[in-house]
Amino acid sequence: MNLKEFDYYLPEELIAQDPLPDRTSSRLMVLHKDTGEIEHRHFADIIEYLNPGDCLVINDTKVIPARLYGTKVETGAVIEILLLKRRENDVWECLVKPGKKAKPGTVISFGEGILTGEITDIIDDGNRLIKFRYEGIFEEILDQLGEMPLPPYITHKLQDKNRYQTVYAKNEGSAAAPTAGLHFTEELLDRIRKKGIVIASVTLHVGLGTFRPVKVDNILEHHMHSEYIIVSDEEADKINSARKSGHRIISVGTTSCRTLESVTDEDGIVKAMSKDTDIFIYPGYKFKAIDCLITNFHLPESTLLMLVSALAGKEQIMNAYEIAVQEKYRFFSFGDAMFIV
Repeated sequence: MNLKEFDYYLPEELIAQDPLPDRTSSRLMVLHKDTGEIEHRHFADIIEYLNPGDCLVINDTKVIPARLYGTKVETGAVIEILLLKRRENDVWECLVKPGKKAKPGTVISFGEGILTGEITDIIDDGNRLIKFRYEGIFEEILDQLGEMPLPPYITHKLQDKNRYQTVYAKNEGSAAAPTAGLHFTEELLDRIRKKGIVIASVTLHVGLGTFRPVKVDNILEHHMHSEYIIVSDEEADKINSARKSGHRIISVGTTSCRTLESVTDEDGIVKAMSKDTDIFIYPGYKFKAIDCLITNFHLPESTLLMLVSALAGKEQIMNAYEIAVQEKYRFFSFGDAMFIV
């Protein structure tokens, strides 16, 4: 399966640079995967497509201010760090720019020495392991010194950092937001609950695995970075109960989808567990856990575009994206939404 099959034309002006004032006012493309029918709605209308007894599965991860700017103690050169994953205590896997001279033993100072980090190892794809030293609480220092790690295609400065968090963000650990969830408000979630829809929470700490570009022509040769997932007994029971009763499992976002598909057995039973997952979903994949997916519009040639193509069919997805461009939908993290139903 060739990478170019997942390319499409996207005018730059359709890349959303800022979140809308009202989270629920984004547009919503509803794609009926069995017929190919497409409807154009607004996100607040999502409740019309949810039935009592359905289970809506959200990812409750919380984005940390994971981008840090520091200087090399030895030379004073400016260096940028993106925290990807906590390996143990104060050791983090990081993306470092510029990376060529960031060798083991390099010490970096942040905030005039409030925080220091020493590169201890170079691992897969050039990522670094960095051991941090500080006094006090790491998360508080990160709040003080770090910036929200917006994707490179967003060039505007974010005015309110809470707009790059879902309203239900709880478990800190992500380097990027699970963006399909950004469309929900507390009010909309309350209306959904009152209609009889069950809401279950899982956790996937979004790292490089979700967004790493595919650099091979044959997508089957692509290797996903692993990301940490958590599914509790209580939340697994909610999902399994809905499935057993004949109701639909609706994933909010590709991260919730990947989590569920990583912990569901061949009989469709969700198992409670905490582990790393590097699941890669592309056309031909047989879904075990989810029936429907709420998602944003994804980058050309991305693993996320491959995932939605696996669920709805590549031809239907590429057609839907072509229509989205024609209809001037807003794309990517702060963009509009799609409901594959």
